[in-house]
Amino acid sequence: MIKRTPVSEILIKTKNNWPDSNEGLSPEILRIHRISTYLHRNLEQVLSHYTIQPAEFSVLETLRKENQPHCLTPTELSTAMLFSSGGLTKVLNRLNVAGLIIRIDNPNDKRGRLVQLTETGKRLINKVIVELHADEQKRMSILSENEKAQLNTLLAKIINVWE
Repeated sequence: MIKRTPVSEILIKTKNNWPDSNEGLSPEILRIHRISTYLHRNLEQVLSHYTIQPAEFSVLETLRKENQPHCLTPTELSTAMLFSSGGLTKVLNRLNVAGLIIRIDNPNDKRGRLVQLTETGKRLINKVIVELHADEQKRMSILSENEKAQLNTLLAKIINVWE
């Protein structure tokens, strides 16, 4: 694994070597970006034990959150996914071939199809999510429950600017 330059060092270099950029710099945004990189890397590490990629994980995880029978249209799926997938059709084709989803006729739209999680897909995502959450909880254990609540409140406030 490549060791990243600490954000604190990036901030010092920016201040010393690019002072006009430092004026508008938000250290918290740099830290959020870096945390996102680490979280994505952790996801890839967990998924390396399975046969799915992050975009495929996102499809399975999104479908699993839906009520039985865990179905969405491709458009609904795309907008509900945590991670965006530029090639959703290719991802769905791979998951279909792997037997993790099926494509069924949409009873509400004769021209459309639904994406449905299979029992095999459900068992896989249930297993993956437990491992992923255990890893995330271990890393978040450095914060007290109060700190986690404060962090969640602040992050929710920030994300509401976009959502």
